[in-house]
Amino acid sequence: MTESWEPKLAPRPARPDATGFPAGLTVATAIALAILIGLGVWQLQRLKWKENLLAHLAALEAAPARALEPVLDGLSQGREVSFIRVSVSCPGLATAPFLEVYDLRNGQAGQRLVSACAVQSARYRSVLVDRGYLADTVTDRPPVDSAATSPLRIVGVLRPPERGNFATPKNTPAHWYIRDVRAMAAQLKAPAPAPIILFAETSTNPGFKALVPAPLPVEIPNRHFEYALTWFGLAGGLAGVYAAVISKRVGLSKRFGVSKRVRLAKRIRR
Repeated sequence: MTESWEPKLAPRPARPDATGFPAGLTVATAIALAILIGLGVWQLQRLKWKENLLAHLAALEAAPARALEPVLDGLSQGREVSFIRVSVSCPGLATAPFLEVYDLRNGQAGQRLVSACAVQSARYRSVLVDRGYLADTVTDRPPVDSAATSPLRIVGVLRPPERGNFATPKNTPAHWYIRDVRAMAAQLKAPAPAPIILFAETSTNPGFKALVPAPLPVEIPNRHFEYALTWFGLAGGLAGVYAAVISKRVGLSKRFGVSKRVRLAKRIRR
């Protein structure tokens, strides 16, 4: 029987443990710690903002509606008007032309109908109105009659237009994904639009039950404190690992120094 041939590799000598102060590791750790702590502080700031927003929304539930035009005058002067409840009479809103904006509500995809309402404020001549939500299962739409001028008084909540991100599809004349006030007003031929959206709280089409007014989010999550703890926890863990590395290197440096002195003493004795 012939023995199987296998290559024999000489074992590599063990690498000596690193000793000394790790300057590069220290710089990298300091940068990572600054980022993690900064993210934690940012989440605490977001927590404060979210708590104020939730308190404002809670107070809004019982707040009386204010006339829209004076509120828009305040907006033109730089005042904050987000989430203020207002009332306005819109000529022909029930049969006004509309654009459809994609929305997801309670896990159900659908569209929100946006029309223009003529107003007479000091600066603005129109405001976009989010008339409500239609599920994708609904194929009917409210009637459209551009010549109708019958006034319709509605109550709603002012909200700033949302901002898209890199994942948001681009708006097209037929498909909208974010409420771009200028572009939508241009397509609806609405002059001098206010840079804010009026989300209807009362129905703009009482006879069309499928169109559901939905002025506020169903649920606003507030987990910023958890996120802050996560970032601070990661920062603490990183600091612990760095301290362990430094402690090990200091210990190795001390042992290496003692061993070197012992070898030197033996040579002198010889």
